[in-house]
Amino acid sequence: MNSAFNQMLPKESEEQTTVRKRPRPGERRNQILQVLAQMLENPMGERVTTAALAARLEVSEAALYRHFASKAQMFEGLIVFIEQTIFGLINQITEREEAGDRQAREILMVLLGFAEKNPGMTRVLLGDALLMEDDRLQERVLQIFERIESSLKQSLRIAQSQGRLAQSADGQEVGARAAMMMSYVVGRWHRYARSGFKKMPMDANELPMRIMFSA
Repeated sequence: MNSAFNQMLPKESEEQTTVRKRPRPGERRNQILQVLAQMLENPMGERVTTAALAARLEVSEAALYRHFASKAQMFEGLIVFIEQTIFGLINQITEREEAGDRQAREILMVLLGFAEKNPGMTRVLLGDALLMEDDRLQERVLQIFERIESSLKQSLRIAQSQGRLAQSADGQEVGARAAMMMSYVVGRWHRYARSGFKKMPMDANELPMRIMFSA
């Protein structure tokens, strides 16, 4: 699995693995989330059950519930990872880059790149992995979308104040651009998932980017 989620798991030597039989605190929890993310990468998009997850981990379902109170809490763990990763990168962009339009462009590239590296997480963001799960999970994902769109609006306002993007007379330019950008990203995510994760979100990306950032 090439997912960035692997970074959450601590590395250790073969000798350490042999000597230590019991997982460190939190390690088993991370392993459960990692395997859940892997199972969501199934191009068929089948619903993941706790029985199937336990079988993949070679543990009992009861063992899963020693680390998570419910299946919804497992998905919340993935959503927290998505949130922390994406907004951590967005914060780095806004701190490093002064030009507002370049901030927005880099944010879009982060969103597309995150999906490429984390196909299972893409299914969570699109909501299809959350069907028949707790409704509050969909609400959490919606909050992520709203925060991303707010970040784009902020960067676009900076770009306008710098004279790098045009301003409309009715003042709705920023909102319209941000909504268009989010629609583009989500559309690319859907295309990626529908293709069985074969059509990469960042493929043939240059022309749409130029159009979205044209003055």
